[in-house]
Amino acid sequence: MDTDGARLSPENAIFQLANGYWASALLAAGTTHSLFTHIDRGMQTVESIAEAAGLSMRGAQALLDGLVGLGLLTVNDGRYANSAAASQHLVDGKPMSLVGIGRTIADGMRLWSKLPEAVKTGIPPTTERVETPDHPFWEELVTAIAPTSAPLARRVVERLDAARRGPLAILDVGGGSGIYSAVLLGANREATATQVDWANVNRVARAFVARFGVADRFKTIDGNLHETSFGEARFDIAIFSHVAHHDSPESNVATFRKLRAALRPGGTLVVSDLILNDDRTGSPLALMFHAKMLLYTASGGAWRRADYRSWLEQAGFKDVVIEPTQTPATLIFAT
Repeated sequence: MDTDGARLSPENAIFQLANGYWASALLAAGTTHSLFTHIDRGMQTVESIAEAAGLSMRGAQALLDGLVGLGLLTVNDGRYANSAAASQHLVDGKPMSLVGIGRTIADGMRLWSKLPEAVKTGIPPTTERVETPDHPFWEELVTAIAPTSAPLARRVVERLDAARRGPLAILDVGGGSGIYSAVLLGANREATATQVDWANVNRVARAFVARFGVADRFKTIDGNLHETSFGEARFDIAIFSHVAHHDSPESNVATFRKLRAALRPGGTLVVSDLILNDDRTGSPLALMFHAKMLLYTASGGAWRRADYRSWLEQAGFKDVVIEPTQTPATLIFAT
């Protein structure tokens, strides 16, 4: 029996993993009650924070202690302040806010608790599926994750020299918040963009894109990507970002064929997703993401580079370039 104190300490990696849900729950509570926003607005004591957030004193103190323990808050002589990361990412209304992600944690934790059952059966818990257009999860999620796609969209502008190519026509299928359209239209004042997504998501996207001052060149088409026509030879650039992981290989091939048909000769399809290496290594987030797809989708997964190459070739693309990024996501450029 191993009695090495260092191995059995609270800092032990397995111990930290076993209690990782503590951190998730604290972040969920902090964002749900807008603690970081109240602190940003000048509430610094437990009393003032509790009053502003509508919390009990006991509850506020427990939450503040936990957030200090996570390094998201600091405390000095009874006065609390946001860390640099919390100030940038956990305050409502800031450009790089990830508050929405924090507020979806509680529902996610309930679903993840069913993972032992899902890995046994190979199917998601059917009572909690979110693959429906009217599920409020999508409206919360798309704006929550928009900041994570902004650097990828800027890389697309650079890689395709989009800022200097004149009146580009852009198609974004499953575009969510519209972040790719917002960035591309901001870089190229002659470009136009069309987004295909569910009606409730498109409603969110129109408001989001309007904040960038480019709404007059952005339009939406409401519909399911599997059933909605993308048109023929209408677009110079097509975007398919963080959508392929929801679908089966067969479905992705069919969608890529539609996207190729929608592109003009010489047009480029941009795919972004959490993609595994061919030997099933890669970003830790991408590797763990496969389990999330088991829980959330009927046939989705974290797919390999080889899978995307095969699907794109089957769809008629001749040149496929796979580009790692500084984020967990990978970009693919196919022509």
